[in-house]
Amino acid sequence: MDIFEKCWNFTRAKETIEQGIYPYFIPIQENCGNRVVMNGREVIMIGSNNYLGLTKDPRVQEAAIQALKKYGTSCSGSRFLNGTLHLHEELEHRLARFVKKQSALVFSTGYQTNLGAISTLIGRRDVVVTDKTNHASIFDGIFLAAGLNMDIKVKRYRHNDMADLERVLKQLDVDAPKMIITDGVFSMEGSIVRLPELVNLGRRYNARVYVDDAHGIGVLGKTGRGTLEHYNMFDQVDLVMCTFSKSFASLGGFIAGDEEVIHYIKHHSRPLIFSAAIPPANIAAVLKSLEIIENEPQIVNRLHEIGDFMRREFQNLGFNTGESETPIIPIIIGDDIKTFQFWKALFEEGVYTNAVISPAVPPDRALLRTSYMASHTNEDLEQVLEAFAKIGKKMGVI
Repeated sequence: MDIFEKCWNFTRAKETIEQGIYPYFIPIQENCGNRVVMNGREVIMIGSNNYLGLTKDPRVQEAAIQALKKYGTSCSGSRFLNGTLHLHEELEHRLARFVKKQSALVFSTGYQTNLGAISTLIGRRDVVVTDKTNHASIFDGIFLAAGLNMDIKVKRYRHNDMADLERVLKQLDVDAPKMIITDGVFSMEGSIVRLPELVNLGRRYNARVYVDDAHGIGVLGKTGRGTLEHYNMFDQVDLVMCTFSKSFASLGGFIAGDEEVIHYIKHHSRPLIFSAAIPPANIAAVLKSLEIIENEPQIVNRLHEIGDFMRREFQNLGFNTGESETPIIPIIIGDDIKTFQFWKALFEEGVYTNAVISPAVPPDRALLRTSYMASHTNEDLEQVLEAFAKIGKKMGVI
């Protein structure tokens, strides 16, 4: 048997390409913010995680340009050695203050942040307890930890189910070192973790709490400080993580918590030590985006208004929006092929969104993941709703 045989036997994607309903890897030819050009046509973008619309903000673009001119295109080295700029340290200081933690550490991607922080903190005889629907980067961080330390314990609990979480915790030795890891905002459903209950369980069963707020910071809270601000629980969560590829209009990520914990990760995390640092232009873009979020909370409020409006209108039309509480609004279709067909019809109507099927969501729960930006206009939103209503009725979804 050839090691490549699995590749030759993979036909699922090619079958949908032949049917003309393949929804992935479509190149963007021009990004106009709310609208993009794909296949030579302008479409409304409701599939982006650019929640605050800052990727096209002239101030963010100019900050990146100036950093590029001053520092060049790359740090050409690891943070551990020659790759740390004063910009990295400035960003870490400001991020720690923003999320009300003692210290922060910046990684080159959000995925790498979870990989690096989790695999560094979970060691021999430790226990990690995770929501079953957490982001793949969380699970990969756990898998890396397990590969490095074969005797760690991994326990999963049902999605956002605090009774099931307690069931799992009750089975563990109360004195065993353990950590509960959860998304703040779940990226497919748009639901928010039941953080007060989770934190109370963590205290009761002697477990630290780690929140991945990639889809929360910039989205939740009056000032965009995320899930911890939403519940006013800054001092009750041990570690908070976020990516820069969403509200911060760039690339990278950070972990924030107590100074001693961040110091330890900084000196032991393989993904940090053995990767090149974030390029200067990306850091500068994050710094400027952070400044805008801090000084212009009205853009966060606009995002809240858009999310509430679109969720209400979709529900009024008869669509199933699942557990959404945020500007991430799934339209649950169920069948994979029907979801692809709905996606294609939307694209032809000038609307781009994301078609999501198993294993990213449970089987028979395929969905169109719509997400909104503070920069969307009322005209954009009405055009989206008209397209969904027309196609939904035609396909018998509503």
